[in-house]
Amino acid sequence: MFGGGIPGRKPGVSARAKSQFDEFDASELYCPNCRRAMPVRKRLLLILPEGDKYEYLCARCLTSVGEKLDKSRAGDVKLII
Repeated sequence: MFGGGIPGRKPGVSARAKSQFDEFDASELYCPNCRRAMPVRKRLLLILPEGDKYEYLCARCLTSVGEKLDKSRAGDVKLII
């Protein structure tokens, strides 16, 4: 058997293990301006029907170092006219 898995079990990640990693936030990301991994701040950019869009900023120089689309609230947005 290749891959060293458990015999008789399909390869992959269990449902319990998947739920542990469904959602996570970055604490440090590489900043090209500082030239190293730096702590980041998470800033809400947009509230979209498919989820909230966040931007990660370097805590030292405020350079944008990444984005994230949080789909946990998808469908909760209501338009009131």
